[in-house]
Amino acid sequence: MAAKTTTTFDSLMKELRAGQYRPIYILMGEEPYYIDLLSAYIADHALQPEERDFNQTVLYGLDTTAAEIADLAKGYPMMAERQVIIVREAQNLNSWEKLEKYAEHPMPTTVLVICHKNGTLSERKAGKLLKLAAVEGAVFESKKKRENELPSFVENYLKSKGATVDPKAAHMIVEHIGADLSRMVSEMDKVLISLPEEGRRVTPEIVEREIGVSKDYNSFELRDAIVSKDSLKAFKIVKYLDSNPKTGSVYAFLPFLYSFFQNLMVAYYAPNNRSEESVAQALDLRSSWAARPYMMAMRNYSAMKTLQIISKFREIDAKTKGLDNPNTGANELMKELIFFILN
Repeated sequence: MAAKTTTTFDSLMKELRAGQYRPIYILMGEEPYYIDLLSAYIADHALQPEERDFNQTVLYGLDTTAAEIADLAKGYPMMAERQVIIVREAQNLNSWEKLEKYAEHPMPTTVLVICHKNGTLSERKAGKLLKLAAVEGAVFESKKKRENELPSFVENYLKSKGATVDPKAAHMIVEHIGADLSRMVSEMDKVLISLPEEGRRVTPEIVEREIGVSKDYNSFELRDAIVSKDSLKAFKIVKYLDSNPKTGSVYAFLPFLYSFFQNLMVAYYAPNNRSEESVAQALDLRSSWAARPYMMAMRNYSAMKTLQIISKFREIDAKTKGLDNPNTGANELMKELIFFILN
């Protein structure tokens, strides 16, 4: 990103909820969820319902130009405090020059919201606009969540809705849906509707019932079977995956398991790895409870074996991408990996 982001999602939402609107918003980035939330909030709250017909305009990047947007933005509201212009799919705009000119002296009675998805505006395309918007309005970059941030997203979203979640249930949701936050929120809303008024806790059983992901055959359970060296359970899960390819594959499970053994190696070399609390601190885990699998793994796997396992992961990952692997399928590679880990 060319210009420094001037605000975070939370601080921007705090402003909006307080009724404070800036003349220009550039909402951009790889994660559409937060862009949609912010633009929807402005659309729903910046004007009274009876004011929207004459003072709220939604444009699309493919169907408009920067000059047309700038001309609209220079107009005055009709019987309202402000007018709102929302530009969706702004990544399809061809030129930004006229908007750069407008941003030098934006109308104080206009709220211009530019939604640029699938990446950020570059210095080459609109460097001047970014710099001006950072001063006159707000520039927000919506970044994709990292894999290790997704369980916290699940927990925080459900907490905001008055519910708690079992850690295993959170991992089941993440594993089943991945990093698609919009879909994840949709599925969690479905779960929330099913919860009773009291004791609103999301359990693995509820996730299995409402979302359709198995509480017994997932990467969370496979990891626990590997950690405890329960070969029977581990291969039972792999066999289930082999028979039900829609529930998971080596491509989905490899990053999760690889991350665990990477962290295990870090735990081995932590200054103090004799207590759950110290391991949790070394791995930046949210609670000592999350360190328990690592404590058990250190009892069942030596540091040397852990290093060998990490090397094997890299070999299997290369094979899943076709390197030195003419015809071995993903499930066979998973079996090879699990056998190596457990023996």
